[in-house]
Amino acid sequence: QVQLVETGGGSVQAGGSLRLSCAASGYTYRDNCMAWFRQAPGEGREGVAGGPSSYFADSVKGRFAISRDTAKNIFYLQMNNLKPEDSAMYYCTDTCLGLWGHGTQVTVSS
Repeated sequence: QVQLVETGGGSVQAGGSLRLSCAASGYTYRDNCMAWFRQAPGEGREGVAGGPSSYFADSVKGRFAISRDTAKNIFYLQMNNLKPEDSAMYYCTDTCLGLWGHGTQVTVSS
């Protein structure tokens, strides 16, 4: 089965860090296809990071980073100095295939 599975979300205090993982199952994703989006309650989906040009939203520049583990076929989002406004459901997507994961919840206490 071709799918993406996000893990690593949770509840943290402001200023803390989390690393989200996106594991591709049933296929191997291509370089520069992967990206992270997020959606907070009452808000639309926002592009966070990734894609062909390694885009980063202005709100996360200097705090978030992306990487991958080629051997394990996993795409990561490292989130540092988290803020309450970062609280959202985070989704991994393969932009080349239009494939989305189910999301992982990130909650940052204020």
